[in-house]
Amino acid sequence: MQYYKIDYDKVERFCREAFKGYGFNEEESKQITEVLLEADLSGIESHGIQRMIRYHKEITSGMVKIDAKPEVVFETPLSAVIEGNDAMGQILGVNAMKMAIEKAKKSGFGIVTVRNSNHYGVAGYYSKMAAKEGLIGMSMTNTEAIMVPTFGKQAMLGTNPIAFAMPAEPHAYSFDAATTVVPRGKLEVYVKRGNGLPIGWALDENGNDSNEPDRVLSNIINKTGGGILPLGGSGELTSGYKGYGFAMLCEIATAILSGGTTSNYIYKTPGRSNIAQCFIALDYGMFGDKKAIEDSLSKYLQEVRDSAKAEGQERIYVHGEKEAEAVNRVLSEGVSLNEKTYDEMKMIAEFTGSLEYLPELE
Repeated sequence: MQYYKIDYDKVERFCREAFKGYGFNEEESKQITEVLLEADLSGIESHGIQRMIRYHKEITSGMVKIDAKPEVVFETPLSAVIEGNDAMGQILGVNAMKMAIEKAKKSGFGIVTVRNSNHYGVAGYYSKMAAKEGLIGMSMTNTEAIMVPTFGKQAMLGTNPIAFAMPAEPHAYSFDAATTVVPRGKLEVYVKRGNGLPIGWALDENGNDSNEPDRVLSNIINKTGGGILPLGGSGELTSGYKGYGFAMLCEIATAILSGGTTSNYIYKTPGRSNIAQCFIALDYGMFGDKKAIEDSLSKYLQEVRDSAKAEGQERIYVHGEKEAEAVNRVLSEGVSLNEKTYDEMKMIAEFTGSLEYLPELE
């Protein structure tokens, strides 16, 4: 498959103008674009611009309500529950984390849950929002049922990512991972590339290993069985039950605490996503001198980097390091786009009246 390198600023401008074309205002379009392109800046193709087609379908179908009015339905000095009323997930996510950060700065801790949201992009964007404010940040979201529980063949949990970030030197420690072997977006990329899946990623409708990404995706969409395996794989031998357990923790923090919808009911109400999310901010100054705590973390991370390497390996990375290093590379070399994603961008440009902002291929 043909890939192209497109100047980041041109991609960013195109996204902003496209979302304005759907009806979002300037600030909303900027917020959505920033979260979306966080993935491309970090070198994560599955969650970046290639997801534009998903948002196009959800916006034009009315699943995402452009004029939604979210409301706080429960609140304490430390917590809040937001009824999203089907607003764009990125807008809800940014505002919810801002609320959690504000509570943490006042009281040391803040947790905000959201129900009836939509897909919100990379979970790590929100945890890093808190880290930039000198706080520990966490973010979680449930998703459409895509994970098959250990010993099952029916998807009951989502990819359910968990993200954690904390200030450190030379850059924040940032962990962001799905609790499935791979996220759905990875299957979408494999379909576009025409590649088969590695065995151990997914199951077919009969609960057997499958290397067919289009078949697995079709089964997920049509609820006909099968799905992606939990982190660790199938059964207990390689600890798949641990990924299953982490996904359940995410389900509890998002759907259960918000009074929202668990993964097995997401996208089952006509015209609604019913996704739930959780945002946490913690001021670690509650445990002593913040600078000393940050220095301790930075020292340990460097000791991990400097520890003995396996034969043939030259470097040990800590979480968030590859992504942080990718930013300068992407800004210098451009965003990597495959030809199918570019075709989708062109269709979106025509629909939203933003064709003049569509970057040209060189």
